[in-house]
Amino acid sequence: MESEKAVIGALIFIILIIGANFAMYAITRGATKGGGSNWMSALKDGLSKPLDSQTNKSMDELRQKVKELGEKTEKED
Repeated sequence: MESEKAVIGALIFIILIIGANFAMYAITRGATKGGGSNWMSALKDGLSKPLDSQTNKSMDELRQKVKELGEKTEKED
């Protein structure tokens, strides 16, 4: 009786592992084929964009100042 429970547990574990591998295969195949997987591209864009932090805001201000200075020097020429 005890060995039957162990076998059933092992079979359930193996089925779970095979199911997880199949799910990962399906996700990666869908991502590489392209085929309109919008949620995958949205996830990639969300993870690749930097957070809107104080450092990022100060860099935006610096870019704006450099742009303004560049415009002033072009007007003087």
